Amino acid sequence: MGTAFAIGTLPDPDLCVRLLNPATLLDIIARRSLTYPQLRCLQGGGDLHPRDYLTMAPTSRGHRVSMANMPRIGHLLKQGATLVCDDLGPLDATLEVACRALAWWTGEHARVNAYLTTQAASGWGIHWDSHDVVCVQLAGEKSWEVRGPSRAAPMDRDAEPNTEPSTEIVWAGTMRAGDVMHIPRGWWHQATRTGSGDGHSLHATFGLTQRTGVDWLEWVADQARANATFRHDLDQHADPVRQQDQHQEFAQAAAALLRTHSPTDYLTARRREHVPGRHSTTFGVFGPLETVVCVTDFAPDLAVRDDTVIITAVGKKITVPADALPVLRLFLSGQPAAIADVSARTGIDAAPLAEALITAGLCTETTPALAAGYADMTVSTCAIT
Repeated sequence: MGTAFAIGTLPDPDLCVRLLNPATLLDIIARRSLTYPQLRCLQGGGDLHPRDYLTMAPTSRGHRVSMANMPRIGHLLKQGATLVCDDLGPLDATLEVACRALAWWTGEHARVNAYLTTQAASGWGIHWDSHDVVCVQLAGEKSWEVRGPSRAAPMDRDAEPNTEPSTEIVWAGTMRAGDVMHIPRGWWHQATRTGSGDGHSLHATFGLTQRTGVDWLEWVADQARANATFRHDLDQHADPVRQQDQHQEFAQAAAALLRTHSPTDYLTARRREHVPGRHSTTFGVFGPLETVVCVTDFAPDLAVRDDTVIITAVGKKITVPADALPVLRLFLSGQPAAIADVSARTGIDAAPLAEALITAGLCTETTPALAAGYADMTVSTCAIT
Protein backbone atom coordinates (compact mmCIF):
# COMPACT_ATOMS: atom_id res chain seq x y z
CA MET A 1 0.00 0.00 0.00
CA GLY A 2 2.98 2.29 0.34
CA THR A 3 3.98 4.43 3.30
CA ALA A 4 2.22 7.70 2.42
CA PHE A 5 -1.17 9.12 3.30
CA ALA A 6 -3.70 8.76 0.47
CA ILE A 7 -7.36 9.53 -0.10
CA GLY A 8 -9.71 8.52 -2.90
CA THR A 9 -13.17 7.25 -3.75
CA LEU A 10 -14.59 3.79 -4.40
CA PRO A 11 -15.37 3.23 -8.09
CA ASP A 12 -18.69 1.56 -7.18
CA PRO A 13 -20.78 3.45 -4.56
CA ASP A 14 -23.05 0.41 -4.11
CA LEU A 15 -20.14 -1.37 -2.46
CA CYS A 16 -20.73 0.70 0.70
CA VAL A 17 -24.15 -0.82 1.33
CA ARG A 18 -22.91 -4.28 0.43
CA LEU A 19 -20.09 -4.07 2.96
CA LEU A 20 -22.11 -2.81 5.93
CA ASN A 21 -24.94 -0.44 6.83
CA PRO A 22 -26.12 0.82 10.25
CA ALA A 23 -29.07 -1.61 10.44
CA THR A 24 -26.84 -4.62 9.67
CA LEU A 25 -24.27 -3.51 12.26
CA LEU A 26 -26.93 -3.13 14.96
CA ASP A 27 -28.40 -6.51 14.03
CA ILE A 28 -24.96 -8.14 14.40
CA ILE A 29 -24.53 -6.52 17.79
CA ALA A 30 -28.04 -7.50 18.96
CA ARG A 31 -27.74 -11.18 18.04
CA ARG A 32 -24.32 -12.03 19.44
CA SER A 33 -22.77 -12.31 22.85
CA LEU A 34 -20.29 -9.42 22.94
CA THR A 35 -18.15 -8.14 25.75
CA TYR A 36 -15.99 -5.11 26.41
CA PRO A 37 -13.66 -4.13 24.76
CA GLN A 38 -14.91 -5.72 21.52
CA LEU A 39 -18.02 -3.59 21.91
CA ARG A 40 -17.50 -0.07 23.21
CA CYS A 41 -19.57 3.08 23.41
CA LEU A 42 -18.14 6.60 23.59
CA GLN A 43 -19.85 9.78 24.67
CA GLY A 44 -18.30 13.13 25.44
CA GLY A 45 -14.96 12.02 24.02
CA GLY A 46 -14.47 9.11 26.45
CA ASP A 47 -15.47 5.48 27.00
CA LEU A 48 -18.71 4.84 28.85
CA HIS A 49 -18.70 2.12 31.47
CA PRO A 50 -19.75 -1.26 29.95
CA ARG A 51 -22.73 -1.42 32.34
CA ASP A 52 -24.20 1.53 30.43
CA TYR A 53 -24.72 -0.58 27.27
CA LEU A 54 -24.06 -4.25 28.18
CA THR A 55 -26.15 -6.58 30.30
CA MET A 56 -25.86 -10.14 31.59
CA ALA A 57 -28.81 -11.92 29.98
CA PRO A 58 -30.06 -15.26 31.35
CA THR A 59 -30.35 -18.24 29.00
CA SER A 60 -33.01 -20.96 29.07
CA ARG A 61 -30.59 -23.20 31.01
CA GLY A 62 -29.91 -20.60 33.67
CA HIS A 63 -26.54 -19.44 32.38
CA ARG A 64 -25.83 -15.74 31.95
CA VAL A 65 -24.08 -14.29 28.93
CA SER A 66 -22.98 -10.78 28.06
CA MET A 67 -25.34 -9.16 25.55
CA ALA A 68 -25.80 -5.64 24.22
CA ASN A 69 -28.58 -3.71 25.92
CA MET A 70 -30.21 -2.58 22.68
CA PRO A 71 -32.81 -0.21 24.19
CA ARG A 72 -30.04 1.52 26.14
CA ILE A 73 -27.84 1.68 23.03
CA GLY A 74 -30.78 3.16 21.12
CA HIS A 75 -31.15 5.96 23.68
CA LEU A 76 -27.41 6.67 23.60
CA LEU A 77 -27.40 6.87 19.81
CA LYS A 78 -30.40 9.23 19.88
CA GLN A 79 -28.54 11.50 22.31
CA GLY A 80 -25.37 11.33 20.25
CA ALA A 81 -22.70 8.70 20.77
CA THR A 82 -20.12 6.56 18.99
CA LEU A 83 -20.61 2.81 18.96
CA VAL A 84 -17.48 0.77 18.18
CA CYS A 85 -17.46 -2.92 17.30
CA ASP A 86 -14.04 -4.51 16.80
CA ASP A 87 -13.01 -7.50 14.72
CA LEU A 88 -16.18 -7.92 12.69
CA GLY A 89 -14.66 -10.37 10.22
CA PRO A 90 -15.61 -13.51 12.19
CA LEU A 91 -19.12 -12.09 12.75
CA ASP A 92 -20.09 -11.20 9.19
CA ALA A 93 -19.43 -13.20 6.02
CA THR A 94 -19.08 -10.21 3.68
CA LEU A 95 -16.56 -8.46 5.93
CA GLU A 96 -14.71 -11.76 6.31
CA VAL A 97 -14.37 -11.91 2.52
CA ALA A 98 -13.19 -8.29 2.39
CA CYS A 99 -10.53 -8.95 5.04
CA ARG A 100 -9.33 -12.05 3.20
CA ALA A 101 -9.08 -10.14 -0.07
CA LEU A 102 -6.96 -7.45 1.62
CA ALA A 103 -4.75 -10.07 3.26
CA TRP A 104 -4.14 -11.88 -0.05
CA TRP A 105 -3.32 -8.54 -1.69
CA THR A 106 -1.04 -7.10 1.00
CA GLY A 107 0.46 -10.23 2.56
CA GLU A 108 -0.62 -8.99 6.01
CA HIS A 109 -3.44 -9.99 8.33
CA ALA A 110 -6.47 -7.72 8.01
CA ARG A 111 -9.00 -6.96 10.75
CA VAL A 112 -12.00 -4.67 10.45
CA ASN A 113 -13.65 -2.46 13.06
CA ALA A 114 -16.88 -0.46 12.59
CA TYR A 115 -17.61 3.00 14.02
CA LEU A 116 -21.20 4.29 14.13
CA THR A 117 -21.46 7.92 15.26
CA THR A 118 -24.74 9.80 15.67
CA GLN A 119 -25.77 13.43 15.98
CA ALA A 120 -22.88 15.76 16.90
CA ALA A 121 -20.91 13.21 18.94
CA SER A 122 -17.14 13.16 18.94
CA GLY A 123 -14.86 10.16 18.85
CA TRP A 124 -11.48 9.67 20.44
CA GLY A 125 -9.13 12.62 20.59
CA ILE A 126 -6.07 12.82 18.39
CA HIS A 127 -4.10 9.57 18.46
CA TRP A 128 -1.97 7.24 16.34
CA ASP A 129 -2.28 3.54 15.55
CA SER A 130 0.44 0.92 15.56
CA HIS A 131 -0.86 -0.47 12.26
CA ASP A 132 -1.80 0.85 8.84
CA VAL A 133 -5.45 1.80 8.46
CA VAL A 134 -7.67 1.74 5.39
CA CYS A 135 -10.75 3.75 6.33
CA VAL A 136 -13.90 3.34 4.21
CA GLN A 137 -16.77 5.78 4.78
CA LEU A 138 -19.92 3.68 4.39
CA ALA A 139 -22.74 6.08 5.28
CA GLY A 140 -23.20 9.67 6.35
CA GLU A 141 -20.38 12.15 6.92
CA LYS A 142 -17.54 12.65 9.38
CA SER A 143 -14.86 15.30 9.71
CA TRP A 144 -11.24 14.19 9.92
CA GLU A 145 -7.85 15.69 10.65
CA VAL A 146 -4.72 13.75 9.74
CA ARG A 147 -1.23 14.78 10.86
CA GLY A 148 2.19 13.42 10.04
CA PRO A 149 4.19 11.22 12.43
CA SER A 150 6.14 12.64 15.34
CA ARG A 151 8.37 9.57 15.75
CA ALA A 152 9.77 7.34 13.03
CA ALA A 153 8.00 3.95 12.88
CA PRO A 154 6.54 3.96 16.43
CA MET A 155 5.49 0.70 18.05
CA ASP A 156 3.23 -0.34 20.94
CA ARG A 157 6.26 -1.74 22.74
CA ASP A 158 8.87 0.87 21.99
CA ALA A 159 12.13 2.23 23.36
CA GLU A 160 10.53 5.65 23.92
CA PRO A 161 6.94 6.86 24.37
CA ASN A 162 5.24 8.58 21.46
CA THR A 163 2.85 10.97 23.17
CA GLU A 164 3.44 14.36 21.53
CA PRO A 165 1.24 14.88 18.45
CA SER A 166 2.78 16.23 15.29
CA THR A 167 1.86 19.79 14.33
CA GLU A 168 1.96 19.01 10.60
CA ILE A 169 -1.64 18.82 9.34
CA VAL A 170 -1.52 16.66 6.20
CA TRP A 171 -5.24 16.67 5.46
CA ALA A 172 -8.42 18.02 7.03
CA GLY A 173 -11.85 17.57 5.53
CA THR A 174 -15.06 15.58 5.44
CA MET A 175 -15.34 11.93 4.50
CA ARG A 176 -18.55 11.04 2.66
CA ALA A 177 -20.01 7.69 1.65
CA GLY A 178 -17.64 6.00 -0.79
CA ASP A 179 -14.52 7.87 0.29
CA VAL A 180 -11.46 5.80 1.22
CA MET A 181 -8.40 6.89 3.17
CA HIS A 182 -5.08 5.22 3.94
CA ILE A 183 -3.43 6.36 7.18
CA PRO A 184 0.06 4.90 7.67
CA ARG A 185 1.24 3.58 11.01
CA GLY A 186 2.22 6.31 13.44
CA TRP A 187 0.34 9.13 11.72
CA TRP A 188 -1.82 11.14 14.11
CA HIS A 189 -5.53 11.51 13.37
CA GLN A 190 -8.95 12.21 14.85
CA ALA A 191 -12.53 12.05 13.57
CA THR A 192 -15.67 13.73 14.84
CA ARG A 193 -19.21 14.85 14.06
CA THR A 194 -18.97 17.76 16.48
CA GLY A 195 -20.78 20.73 14.94
CA SER A 196 -22.45 18.56 12.29
CA GLY A 197 -25.93 18.57 13.86
CA ASP A 198 -28.40 15.73 13.41
CA GLY A 199 -27.35 12.77 11.30
CA HIS A 200 -24.97 9.87 11.50
CA SER A 201 -21.73 8.42 10.21
CA LEU A 202 -20.66 4.82 9.67
CA HIS A 203 -17.14 3.93 8.66
CA ALA A 204 -15.09 0.77 8.69
CA THR A 205 -11.37 0.68 9.37
CA PHE A 206 -9.37 -2.20 8.02
CA GLY A 207 -6.23 -2.55 10.12
CA LEU A 208 -3.11 -4.15 8.63
CA THR A 209 -0.15 -4.69 10.95
CA GLN A 210 3.02 -4.71 8.87
CA ARG A 211 5.88 -6.94 10.00
CA THR A 212 9.01 -5.21 11.27
CA GLY A 213 12.65 -6.06 11.93
CA VAL A 214 11.70 -6.69 15.54
CA ASP A 215 9.19 -9.35 14.43
CA TRP A 216 11.90 -11.00 12.34
CA LEU A 217 14.31 -11.05 15.31
CA GLU A 218 11.64 -12.59 17.54
CA TRP A 219 11.08 -15.32 14.93
CA VAL A 220 14.82 -15.95 14.65
CA ALA A 221 14.95 -16.24 18.45
CA ASP A 222 12.30 -18.96 18.25
CA GLN A 223 14.41 -20.84 15.70
CA ALA A 224 17.25 -20.82 18.26
CA ARG A 225 15.40 -23.48 20.26
CA ALA A 226 16.59 -26.05 17.72
CA ASN A 227 20.22 -25.29 18.64
CA ALA A 228 21.41 -26.93 21.88
CA THR A 229 23.81 -24.02 22.48
CA PHE A 230 20.88 -21.72 23.31
CA ARG A 231 19.07 -24.27 25.42
CA HIS A 232 21.81 -24.44 28.04
CA ASP A 233 21.53 -22.46 31.27
CA LEU A 234 23.30 -19.14 31.55
CA ASP A 235 26.37 -19.57 33.78
CA GLN A 236 25.50 -16.71 36.12
CA HIS A 237 27.72 -18.11 38.93
CA ALA A 238 30.71 -18.88 36.71
CA ASP A 239 33.91 -16.85 36.77
CA PRO A 240 34.15 -13.84 34.39
CA VAL A 241 36.28 -15.75 31.88
CA ARG A 242 33.68 -18.53 31.54
CA GLN A 243 30.87 -15.97 31.23
CA GLN A 244 32.76 -14.19 28.46
CA ASP A 245 33.34 -17.52 26.68
CA GLN A 246 29.64 -18.31 26.84
CA HIS A 247 28.84 -14.85 25.48
CA GLN A 248 31.09 -15.50 22.50
CA GLU A 249 29.48 -18.92 21.91
CA PHE A 250 26.05 -17.29 21.88
CA ALA A 251 27.19 -14.42 19.65
CA GLN A 252 28.71 -16.75 17.07
CA ALA A 253 25.68 -19.05 17.05
CA ALA A 254 23.32 -16.06 16.83
CA ALA A 255 25.27 -14.58 13.91
CA ALA A 256 24.96 -17.91 12.10
CA LEU A 257 21.22 -17.96 12.71
CA LEU A 258 20.81 -14.41 11.38
CA ARG A 259 22.75 -15.30 8.24
CA THR A 260 20.75 -18.44 7.52
CA HIS A 261 17.26 -17.17 8.48
CA SER A 262 16.44 -14.13 6.36
CA PRO A 263 13.46 -11.74 6.69
CA THR A 264 12.12 -13.33 3.49
CA ASP A 265 12.28 -16.76 5.17
CA TYR A 266 10.30 -15.37 8.09
CA LEU A 267 7.60 -13.81 5.91
CA THR A 268 7.28 -16.98 3.84
CA ALA A 269 7.04 -19.21 6.91
CA ARG A 270 4.45 -16.93 8.50
CA ARG A 271 2.32 -16.93 5.37
CA ARG A 272 2.52 -20.70 4.98
CA GLU A 273 1.96 -21.66 8.60
CA HIS A 274 -0.96 -19.47 9.62
CA VAL A 275 -4.18 -21.40 10.25
CA PRO A 276 -7.46 -19.72 9.20
CA GLY A 277 -10.45 -19.13 11.46
CA ARG A 278 -13.36 -21.46 12.01
CA HIS A 279 -15.79 -22.41 9.23
CA SER A 280 -18.66 -24.84 8.80
CA THR A 281 -17.65 -28.37 7.79
CA THR A 282 -20.37 -31.00 7.50
CA PHE A 283 -18.58 -33.75 5.50
CA GLY A 284 -21.72 -34.40 3.44
CA VAL A 285 -24.04 -35.10 6.38
CA PHE A 286 -26.72 -32.83 4.93
CA GLY A 287 -26.23 -33.70 1.30
CA PRO A 288 -23.48 -33.92 -1.31
CA LEU A 289 -20.81 -31.25 -1.38
CA GLU A 290 -21.59 -28.69 -4.10
CA THR A 291 -19.43 -25.55 -3.83
CA VAL A 292 -16.16 -24.84 -2.03
CA VAL A 293 -13.96 -21.80 -1.52
CA CYS A 294 -10.40 -21.32 -0.30
CA VAL A 295 -10.33 -19.67 3.14
CA THR A 296 -6.62 -19.47 3.92
CA ASP A 297 -5.60 -16.05 5.23
CA PHE A 298 -2.96 -15.84 2.51
CA ALA A 299 -2.91 -17.29 -0.99
CA PRO A 300 -1.59 -20.88 -0.87
CA ASP A 301 1.80 -21.52 -2.44
CA LEU A 302 1.67 -23.94 -5.39
CA ALA A 303 4.91 -25.38 -6.74
CA VAL A 304 5.06 -27.64 -9.78
CA ARG A 305 7.72 -30.33 -9.40
CA ASP A 306 7.96 -32.72 -12.36
CA ASP A 307 4.80 -34.83 -12.17
CA THR A 308 3.48 -33.41 -8.86
CA VAL A 309 2.13 -30.18 -7.41
CA ILE A 310 3.11 -29.26 -3.85
CA ILE A 311 0.59 -27.09 -1.96
CA THR A 312 2.03 -25.27 1.05
CA ALA A 313 -0.43 -23.58 3.40
CA VAL A 314 -1.92 -23.73 6.94
CA GLY A 315 1.22 -25.39 8.25
CA LYS A 316 0.95 -28.33 5.84
CA LYS A 317 2.48 -29.60 2.63
CA ILE A 318 0.13 -31.51 0.36
CA THR A 319 1.35 -33.33 -2.74
CA VAL A 320 -1.04 -34.14 -5.58
CA PRO A 321 -0.50 -35.34 -9.16
CA ALA A 322 0.33 -32.59 -11.65
CA ASP A 323 -2.73 -33.60 -13.66
CA ALA A 324 -4.83 -31.99 -10.91
CA LEU A 325 -3.30 -28.53 -11.43
CA PRO A 326 -6.27 -27.17 -13.46
CA VAL A 327 -8.61 -28.21 -10.64
CA LEU A 328 -6.36 -26.68 -7.98
CA ARG A 329 -6.23 -23.36 -9.82
CA LEU A 330 -10.01 -23.13 -9.62
CA PHE A 331 -10.46 -24.41 -6.06
CA LEU A 332 -7.63 -22.23 -4.66
CA SER A 333 -8.37 -19.12 -6.71
CA GLY A 334 -10.07 -17.28 -3.86
CA GLN A 335 -13.48 -17.47 -5.55
CA PRO A 336 -16.24 -20.01 -4.77
CA ALA A 337 -16.07 -22.94 -7.19
CA ALA A 338 -18.91 -25.33 -7.96
CA ILE A 339 -17.57 -28.89 -8.02
CA ALA A 340 -19.75 -29.92 -10.96
CA ASP A 341 -18.60 -26.90 -12.96
CA VAL A 342 -14.93 -27.56 -12.15
CA SER A 343 -15.32 -31.19 -13.21
CA ALA A 344 -16.98 -30.16 -16.48
CA ARG A 345 -14.34 -27.52 -17.27
CA THR A 346 -11.33 -29.71 -16.51
CA GLY A 347 -12.60 -33.17 -17.46
CA ILE A 348 -11.49 -34.42 -14.02
CA ASP A 349 -13.67 -35.70 -11.18
CA ALA A 350 -13.06 -32.79 -8.79
CA ALA A 351 -15.09 -34.07 -5.82
CA PRO A 352 -12.32 -36.12 -4.13
CA LEU A 353 -9.87 -33.22 -4.30
CA ALA A 354 -12.49 -30.79 -2.94
CA GLU A 355 -13.06 -33.08 0.05
CA ALA A 356 -9.30 -33.41 0.62
CA LEU A 357 -8.81 -29.64 0.58
CA ILE A 358 -11.63 -29.18 3.10
CA THR A 359 -10.22 -31.89 5.37
CA ALA A 360 -6.80 -30.23 5.21
CA GLY A 361 -8.31 -26.88 6.23
CA LEU A 362 -7.55 -24.97 3.01
CA CYS A 363 -11.15 -24.79 1.78
CA THR A 364 -14.61 -24.76 3.26
CA GLU A 365 -18.12 -25.45 2.10
CA THR A 366 -19.67 -22.31 0.65
CA THR A 367 -22.74 -21.43 2.69
CA PRO A 368 -25.35 -19.02 1.25
CA ALA A 369 -24.09 -16.23 3.53
CA LEU A 370 -20.47 -16.78 2.50
CA ALA A 371 -21.43 -16.96 -1.18
CA ALA A 372 -23.26 -13.63 -0.85
CA GLY A 373 -20.06 -12.08 0.46
CA TYR A 374 -18.23 -13.06 -2.72
CA ALA A 375 -20.95 -12.02 -5.19
CA ASP A 376 -19.63 -9.57 -7.82
CA MET A 377 -16.27 -9.30 -6.04
CA THR A 378 -12.87 -10.04 -7.51
CA VAL A 379 -10.15 -11.81 -5.53
CA SER A 380 -6.65 -12.23 -6.97
CA THR A 381 -5.78 -15.75 -8.06
CA CYS A 382 -2.84 -17.46 -6.40
CA ALA A 383 0.46 -17.46 -8.23
CA ILE A 384 2.19 -20.63 -9.46
CA THR A 385 5.86 -20.52 -8.51
